[in-house]
Amino acid sequence: MAETIEQRLDEMQRRVSQRQVSGGAEDRELTERKQHQIIESVSVVLFEKGFHGTSIRDIASACDMSMGQLYHYISSKDDLIYLMHTHMQERWAQHLVAAGFEEAGDPVARLEHGLRSSIAFLVENRDLVRFLYTESKYLGHEYLRQVLELDDQNVVGLYRLLLADIPELHLGDQERETAANLVAFIAVFLALRGWNLDMREVDSHVDFMVDFIFRGLGIELAQVSPSGRGVDGAGGAHNTRAAGTADGAGTADGAGTGAAVGDSR
Repeated sequence: MAETIEQRLDEMQRRVSQRQVSGGAEDRELTERKQHQIIESVSVVLFEKGFHGTSIRDIASACDMSMGQLYHYISSKDDLIYLMHTHMQERWAQHLVAAGFEEAGDPVARLEHGLRSSIAFLVENRDLVRFLYTESKYLGHEYLRQVLELDDQNVVGLYRLLLADIPELHLGDQERETAANLVAFIAVFLALRGWNLDMREVDSHVDFMVDFIFRGLGIELAQVSPSGRGVDGAGGAHNTRAAGTADGAGTADGAGTGAAVGDSR
């Protein structure tokens, strides 16, 4: 393929690092470090009170800063939510690398590995995911545009690349675009709807979600290890979409979810 997974992850982190919120401090490294500290300190307050319920004074207090010190690093609550978006994407890319995602050589195994690692990360950070999904609508137009652009380039973009690299998939450009967006949306299901499920059974939910996605794509994981990880990569998977089997109909269930993605934007 034209772009490798390693290049994609490097590009993701480069894009995130370039999207800086201007602050009063001249030292960029210090500004970035302080902004990360602010995000970590204020998250609990934002999760409890929400965007409108949290004042700049609340944020300064949570960060143990004066109002003047805080304005040295952010200028508004919009800055804060935007930084939370970029910080989460940066951590997600780091999580994929740490999980050995780049080392999965087979395209089918790589997609499965990426899904499992991503879902685990999203579940672990579900409070942040829920906050960003519910509160980002209050962002100003320009910040919202940038956040959606980053999501399209980094999150959906990674799934576009993973799907394009699977030779068994016979998807047109529009089908691949829809599939990449749908996979990205399904991946956040547990983080957004886990409150309605027994989260003591996370591994079982993840197994089902991954199998659901693969069946919807028309790729059957014929053998699954006890830990839920696929065995033998492409050797344990075959394309059912091309064969025209009933499993390909799984994509019909995804159509409604895909509409929800559009509505949420």
